[in-house]
Amino acid sequence: MNSTPLDDRLPRYQRLRDDLAARINRNEWRPGEPIPSEAELAAHYGVAIGTVRKAIDQLVSDTVLERQQGRGTFVRRARFNSSLFRFFRFQSESGERRVPQSRILRRKCVPATSAVASALRIPVGEPVISLSRLRLIDDVPLLAEEIWLQRSRFAAILDIDPSEFGDLLYPLYEERCGEVVVSAEEILTVETASEMQARLLRLEAHAPLIVIERLALDLERRPIEWRRSRGPANRFRYHAEIR
Repeated sequence: MNSTPLDDRLPRYQRLRDDLAARINRNEWRPGEPIPSEAELAAHYGVAIGTVRKAIDQLVSDTVLERQQGRGTFVRRARFNSSLFRFFRFQSESGERRVPQSRILRRKCVPATSAVASALRIPVGEPVISLSRLRLIDDVPLLAEEIWLQRSRFAAILDIDPSEFGDLLYPLYEERCGEVVVSAEEILTVETASEMQARLLRLEAHAPLIVIERLALDLERRPIEWRRSRGPANRFRYHAEIR
């Protein structure tokens, strides 16, 4: 196993944490797979087990790794779809909680606008993939989404038939492009529906919308995807647990 040079300006456990994170980001260990034991890592890096444990503790705290009793430490699979349930009621007529169906409406390659370039931290004009997606429950539209991806990292997306995208995009990014989303930042705002948005969501013109702007990041905190999800305000809910 090869490791990247460690930055001597940081504490040893932090350097180890960063190196392990970089190796996970390179898919040396994929989501759902175990990492080597603390003893193996200590021997490989020539550090004390306590240093390894502290580095792993940080990655567990960052929800990158998870410890499984009696089995070891595993790369955690992110579960981002659940965040939408904090904001919108995705239920069938019977009240069953559902993962929305997804329908790709448009896919094209375009130059990055200043807003897209700023979000993805790339130069203005660099090619990006633009996706328009509709999410539905029982064929009733609930969310209209605009999604942007850096073409150089997601070129394989252009070769996939839209019918094969599935209802969740992050597993597709991992499987086809080797890009793993491990964290995300979200901003909520309110706006009124444009004519096109109202038509897509079957709303009256200028109906109030909730906008969820999400920036998805990889393990090294590099932007992977920027999206805007718009849904009717009358279906909006907010749930947070405060301790």
